[in-house]
Amino acid sequence: MFTGLVTDVGQVLEVEKRGKLRRIKIATSYPCEEIAVGASIACSGACLTVVACSRDGDRTAFEIDAAAETLACTNVGDWAQGLRVNLERSLKIGDELGGHIVTGHIDGVAKIVSRDDFDGMAQFWIEAPRQLSRFIAPKGSVALDGVSLTVNEVDGDRFSVLIIPHTLAVTTFGERKTGDALNLEVDLMARYAARLSESARG
Repeated sequence: MFTGLVTDVGQVLEVEKRGKLRRIKIATSYPCEEIAVGASIACSGACLTVVACSRDGDRTAFEIDAAAETLACTNVGDWAQGLRVNLERSLKIGDELGGHIVTGHIDGVAKIVSRDDFDGMAQFWIEAPRQLSRFIAPKGSVALDGVSLTVNEVDGDRFSVLIIPHTLAVTTFGERKTGDALNLEVDLMARYAARLSESARG
């Protein structure tokens, strides 16, 4: 379980194909002694399990395995050496819930259709897969590449989000441009509300 508040931006060091599996090594500023093998880390929104952890110079390097389901439902299959990724470690009892409840289970891949920069901020228009757009509403929450964001406007399958200067500086959104693919997780409450509504109609 996560909050969508990014606590580090890591960098992909290696991507190794192992049949239908990919072993990915990511550099982070998290202390190695605080990362247990088997721990969950949200990597650009995708909840992935640490399978190894070591020192890489003055940085920590942890490794994760991305299986077929992850590669099919996220943008992880496009990751390459040098890519920067948003990181968040899983919640602990007593942690502040500053964003919204994020599971790290990616629903699909969305695409940036425009970016408009002004006053140090950036407004993005995002196109969601059609089967997911019904879960997105104005003033609702979404997680994009692991970042908890508030939806501003909705127009069909497209919606807008406004990224403030701080978020642009401490996440990968400062680097994002038109055409980029983003991991999308819709709000868990919106999904349950839709399911309850469907059940009531049935």
